[in-house]
Amino acid sequence: MQGRRRSGERMQQPGGVPTPPAVPLDGGTAGYLRLPPGHSVPAPAPATVLPDVHHAGVAVLLIGPAGAGKTTVARFWADRRQVPTAHISLDDVREWVRSGFADPRTGWDDRSEAQYRLARRTCGFAARNFLANGISCILDDAVFPDRPAVGLGGWKRHVGPGLIPVVLLPGLDVVLERNAERSGTRRLSDEEVATIHGRMAGWYGSGLPIIDNSRHDVATTARMLDEAVTRSLQSPPPW
Repeated sequence: MQGRRRSGERMQQPGGVPTPPAVPLDGGTAGYLRLPPGHSVPAPAPATVLPDVHHAGVAVLLIGPAGAGKTTVARFWADRRQVPTAHISLDDVREWVRSGFADPRTGWDDRSEAQYRLARRTCGFAARNFLANGISCILDDAVFPDRPAVGLGGWKRHVGPGLIPVVLLPGLDVVLERNAERSGTRRLSDEEVATIHGRMAGWYGSGLPIIDNSRHDVATTARMLDEAVTRSLQSPPPW
């Protein structure tokens, strides 16, 4: 008869495959780690030594108008980090709604705002869940500086004060060119793109780091994002 299993020895399935630990069925877990109600990313304390952004656990919000390259840069940046990092796109989450989707091309109304708020809460929960399990994240969204309903306050509530916002703001000619290459619900009219871009200029003077990637490739822009995140970790911007 086989002896009693020693303390610390893992159970195995047939064939020698380790049996994963059971997930507690208490409804209050995130992966294998408990996610307390209201848990959020804490604001970092001012650093005395320049942080190594490549190994730091962070939550970054990449802001910019349609056509700024947010999704492309965010994916590139997340793919190449030396720690596990997830990319969360608010537009992707919004489009999980199929029947009844509030198409941004039809304008902004109560239904659009409700779906936006729902998508933002969903992204915020996903970010906290990833972070609680040791995975950094970068979110991207077209956050307006002059519209509270789609402003930074909601992101701060849903993710936490440790969220690092960075603005990606190329020139109007660049975003118009990139928008023309889009299709489906992601392609907006030139007039709407110009309006959004103009309102994004309000971020100048906000104190947030701003990257003009008009003449930079994706790799260079990602490096500049690293530098902006490093500065924010060392001296968090007021927001």
